[in-house]
Amino acid sequence: MLRRTRPGWLLLLAVLSAGLAGPTHAVQPVSFELDVQPLLTSTGCNAGACHGKQRGQNGFQLSLLGFDPEYDYHAVAVEARGRRLSHGAPGQSLLLQKATAEVPHGGGRRFTVGSAEYETLYRWIEQGALRRLPGEPTLQQVELVESQFSLLPGQQQSLKVMATYSDHTQRDVTAQTTYLSNDATVVSAAADGTMTAGKLPGETAVMARYMNRICVAEVVIPQDEMVPAEFYADLPRNNFIDDLVYAKLQKLGIRPSEPIDDATFLRRVSTDLIGRVPTAEEVADFVQSSDPNKREACVDRLLQHPAYVDHWSNMWADLLRPNPYRVGIKAVFNYDHWIRQQFRDDVPYDEFVRKLVTAKGSTWHNGAVTLYRDRRSPDEMATLISQLFLGVRLECAKCHHHVFEKWSQQDFYQFAAFFAKVKHKGTGLSPPISGSEELVYVGTSGTVKHPVSGEVMTPRPLFGELPESVEANADPREALAAWMTTKDNDYFAGVQVNRLWAALMGRGLVDPVDDLRSTNPPSNPALLDALVQHFQDINFDNKQLLKTIALSNVYSLSSLPNESNVGDRLNYSRHYRHRLRAEVLMDSIAQITETPHSLSGMPAGSRANQVWTHRVDSFFLDTFGRPNENQDPPCERLADSTVTQALHLMNSSDIDARIRSDSGRAARLAASDLSSAEVAQQLYLTIYSRMPTDAERQYVVEALDAAQDKRRAVIEDLMWAMLNTPEFSIQN
Repeated sequence: MLRRTRPGWLLLLAVLSAGLAGPTHAVQPVSFELDVQPLLTSTGCNAGACHGKQRGQNGFQLSLLGFDPEYDYHAVAVEARGRRLSHGAPGQSLLLQKATAEVPHGGGRRFTVGSAEYETLYRWIEQGALRRLPGEPTLQQVELVESQFSLLPGQQQSLKVMATYSDHTQRDVTAQTTYLSNDATVVSAAADGTMTAGKLPGETAVMARYMNRICVAEVVIPQDEMVPAEFYADLPRNNFIDDLVYAKLQKLGIRPSEPIDDATFLRRVSTDLIGRVPTAEEVADFVQSSDPNKREACVDRLLQHPAYVDHWSNMWADLLRPNPYRVGIKAVFNYDHWIRQQFRDDVPYDEFVRKLVTAKGSTWHNGAVTLYRDRRSPDEMATLISQLFLGVRLECAKCHHHVFEKWSQQDFYQFAAFFAKVKHKGTGLSPPISGSEELVYVGTSGTVKHPVSGEVMTPRPLFGELPESVEANADPREALAAWMTTKDNDYFAGVQVNRLWAALMGRGLVDPVDDLRSTNPPSNPALLDALVQHFQDINFDNKQLLKTIALSNVYSLSSLPNESNVGDRLNYSRHYRHRLRAEVLMDSIAQITETPHSLSGMPAGSRANQVWTHRVDSFFLDTFGRPNENQDPPCERLADSTVTQALHLMNSSDIDARIRSDSGRAARLAASDLSSAEVAQQLYLTIYSRMPTDAERQYVVEALDAAQDKRRAVIEDLMWAMLNTPEFSIQN
């Protein structure tokens, strides 16, 4: 303990004395924070799998990735009477003997005797294990000397990382930096910062982390083929989206797929915007129309269609709808009604968020209040609000400095302090019923304390400053909402832009859609920035943004790859195929078979997109990815197809009964005066939203003509077979 309280001149004397001990160890003074802690981080000693985990390892705990230097110094040099260090014989220090595996160590050998790491720790112990040097500078910035790379397949390139300190000095910290590639199959990153390009064209980001500072290298492996600039100049363009996507494709040497025809466009935009396939009549009218602006007119019509409200409300319910067993059925019903009403009223996105964040009143009169009935503590609200409306996943910073970002515990609890005064009045929760009314209001008191220091946190945003127009004594949430929804906050617009882009394009510019961070960069930063600016310029109008995306030429590219873009997963050189949402599939089957749903707790004829709680039983919806009712929001649905889904389509008694219903489409077509060719056309327009090919038409006609009095059975079999094809269930 005395070593920690030495005056500065005694520390300097100890350093000089240690330097006179002999030529083996240089007189360069060693600091814990500048030299030792980076070494503990780079060798993995304070990683989550070792001494950095919550309870440490074998009685020795360090802060995760070195976010708390004071705590770590005490653990290494002071804790347990300093038994880990031997100042008289540094080589006998337990810290060195464990790290070099001279004594048994669960973490194995971290470095060898005589290595640079060993020499640094040896000198530090020999010099008296100094906490700080006199006039020691602090770390200010870490950056890559070069951050943009274009590599050939198999090529290697070394990263170089420089740290800048408060005294304007710089250090090469490449050897003490940790590296992680976002996609090691594209580019791998070795422990020494050497990147190795894979065999195939692609792109990814490589994170370089030195202490709690992070920088990112963007690496591209372009196509071998050189595409003439004229090729991209001649591509059709409808708006700025096309310009920015083509600019990226030109950089990578990727050729986009061919454009789709009108029938495919109508099916794609209908399922994307209103959550159902178009009818046969809608397809026929659209394809036959000669109006040069028919696609824009179609998008405008769909955005005003009543099904738009249900489709997008249902998507937002995944992000907001809580467990009904926890908060109560009536609260969930009111919450769902409130969400749908916002879409009916075309409420701008910023106003929608402000209403949610500042909600107060009765859970039986203001559905938005259910948000606070479910998340009842400031820390719970902080993680939900930051992820949903800023795309910042703060959960890690609740316990320690964020591993992949700049957010600290201080940032987390200052953000949580905005919700410190939220109060609840009523009987509270009583799962699995929770049927009572509850009032949510803002009290006059309430604090959030830092879990380590005990300091009472003042509400502060994650970055920037609160608007000056907000009253100091007002509801703190009002200040938070004002800061979040300002047009200066690109995170707010960015996460919603990314969410809508992913819904229409099959993949977000940032993936996952609500994880915006420097170590997870967008695949096209210029495009994301332009979309954010556009969303802000149109005053956060969701419909207008959807229209802009849907009318871009990029949206109308085919999902069929060419030789150039078959490996592209990030740059929208083709449309990325994805399975239709569970509700879209279920409603489309009901529409195609002309058999309405019968859903418990719902009016007769209700669509799946109108279901207000996941407690409404549906094996079909559960099979195709509807979130479990016990899962906490926000819920991310997996778009992957499964064997269970394929088996359900083939064997479902409900689907079979719909197809064979006496009041269904198959029975109606069989009893009609339509010719075999006309029946074939109706089936393909209804199920695939396109005309049949000559071969397809001929096959159906021959099958129907041969059936004679069994025409209905053939139509039923054809419908069953078509509903079981990827062309029906996959968005092309």
